[in-house]
Amino acid sequence: MCGIAGIVPVGGGRPPTMEQLRAMCDSIVHRGPDDEGTDVRCGVALGMRRLSIIDLAGGHQPIFNEDESVRVVFNGEIYNYRELRRELEAQGHRFRTASDTEVLVHLWEEHGVGFAARLNGMFAIALHDLRANRVVLVRDHFGIKPLFWARTPDHLVFGSEVKAVLASGLVGRAIDLDAVGEFLAWEYVPGPRTLFRAIHKIPPSGMLDIDLGTGAVQERTWWSLAAAVPSAVARTDQEWEEAVDATLRESVRRQLVSDVPLGAFLSGGVDSSLVVAAMGDARTFSIGFDDPSYSEITWSRLVAEHLGVSHRVEVIKPDVVELFHKLMHHMDDPIGDFSIFPTYLVSRLAREEVTVALSGDGGDEIFGGYETYLAQEKARLWQRIPGFLRRGIAEPLIRRLRPRPEKKGLVNKAKRFVEGLEHEVGLRHARWRLFVGDALRRELFSDAALAELRTPTGRHIDRLVEEAGSMGEVDRTLYVDLRSYLSDNCLVKMDRMSMACSLEARVPLLDPELVALAFAVPERLKVHHGKTKVLLKRVAARHVPASCVYRPKQGFSIPIKQWLGAEFRPLLEESLAPARINSEGVFRAATVDRLKQEHLEGRANHSHVLWGLLVFQEWRRRWAT
Repeated sequence: MCGIAGIVPVGGGRPPTMEQLRAMCDSIVHRGPDDEGTDVRCGVALGMRRLSIIDLAGGHQPIFNEDESVRVVFNGEIYNYRELRRELEAQGHRFRTASDTEVLVHLWEEHGVGFAARLNGMFAIALHDLRANRVVLVRDHFGIKPLFWARTPDHLVFGSEVKAVLASGLVGRAIDLDAVGEFLAWEYVPGPRTLFRAIHKIPPSGMLDIDLGTGAVQERTWWSLAAAVPSAVARTDQEWEEAVDATLRESVRRQLVSDVPLGAFLSGGVDSSLVVAAMGDARTFSIGFDDPSYSEITWSRLVAEHLGVSHRVEVIKPDVVELFHKLMHHMDDPIGDFSIFPTYLVSRLAREEVTVALSGDGGDEIFGGYETYLAQEKARLWQRIPGFLRRGIAEPLIRRLRPRPEKKGLVNKAKRFVEGLEHEVGLRHARWRLFVGDALRRELFSDAALAELRTPTGRHIDRLVEEAGSMGEVDRTLYVDLRSYLSDNCLVKMDRMSMACSLEARVPLLDPELVALAFAVPERLKVHHGKTKVLLKRVAARHVPASCVYRPKQGFSIPIKQWLGAEFRPLLEESLAPARINSEGVFRAATVDRLKQEHLEGRANHSHVLWGLLVFQEWRRRWAT
């Protein structure tokens, strides 16, 4: 696990310097505290910071082929590197190290741009072919590992984090206000954009192919889920269970490769429990808060006892304001997800004992685990109620209810359900993930900012639905989440917060073979008649107590709605002060103040919108000035 950075000439500007490259690498030292590698040749600068996981002594990067005509820097892990190495050695290639990185240069020699399709892993790769005068940048199937880039008149600059790109001194910091609109709507910026006009994300399974002679940059997609899904096979429900169980266990087994201590996060939910069950002997970690509606430690302990693993739990009451400022250093490509806090804290806890931790991320998006899927089912039933009862009585009554302090509960769920119904039907289940819809957008943004908000709120949802093609309704929904909410939010959270602790997080449920199999599973075994994860829960019940499997979904979060009125109140008042809002000219101070007062007085739960505003204000102060 590492962080990578580099500068590629695409015009007639000055060659990059070693000082520029080192500044970029220094900005991401938390991603790789063990080693640094920098190399500038033929006008191309490649650098990395290394967290040593495999071949601790011999894995120094950049790594070269035999005659040093191909070099590579790489962030991630290649889980099938041993099989690939045997194949490449049989073809005559000679290896100098025992690292997974070295297979990349030899695969490139054999397969060219097709080399990425041979990889099973999580990766961001920068490869320079000196003979062909060519550089390729590659990101893994699902975007587990990040890779950002910016094009200037003379250079293409890239890095594992936005801060590395900015540290080059070559890229401007102008804010993309249109992207700000999307950020507040969804709590993430849909790729390939960021909040900076000049900086972009390479999409999952994306590649940039750079011709150093002409400066031409070609964008490619090197892998397609639709093409990977196996042909329809007639299986009984029992056979589907067996196939998913075996494939999942093999995926976990592949990802246990490590030359350093390895453990797992364990919440006691279906996904993390299945991962730990497949590991065998394991060290597991969980945290909780003093509010029981936000804590799952009872369930994690039950699963740990059942599986007989070494389990460490901490109930934490952190200084959340101090922690917020620390975490914002790692949110240069920000998300508005509250669960950055518990994700960081459990990563910090795990890092005290291990260097690698397996996570259950991805299970909801491939097997159908989110409550938004059920909301979409219920919305169809809701529409059968006569309009005068729905719109005239029930919905106004629900809106007038005061939100409850606990995390969920009937009142809070009912209010959120009605809020989602206000958004466009075409957004499908994503309506319940949208926090600043068109109506609030018009109230919240200033006239000048509104003029720059050109992208319709649901454009990326529509694009992904179209991309899903002939998939069934449930699978289209899962595909949308896999390519948006997962890659632009959940995986960002896991990568940034684990790497902030110099911890490598692996996600075996996103093994390409398992994902392809999951999309072949009949939809009725995913979401059906008010039930989520139908098949995966059956698989989980083979390995852990049914009481831990068949319980209400809780999620990994914090009591932010209470904290905004307590611990975060001074910061909220400072960051969203009317004078500051007016002077910056992006938002309407009156609307921001109304949202704040309604929330603080308990008349409404605006925690998502207020938190998004707070994160943006701090991001702007820290990164955009």
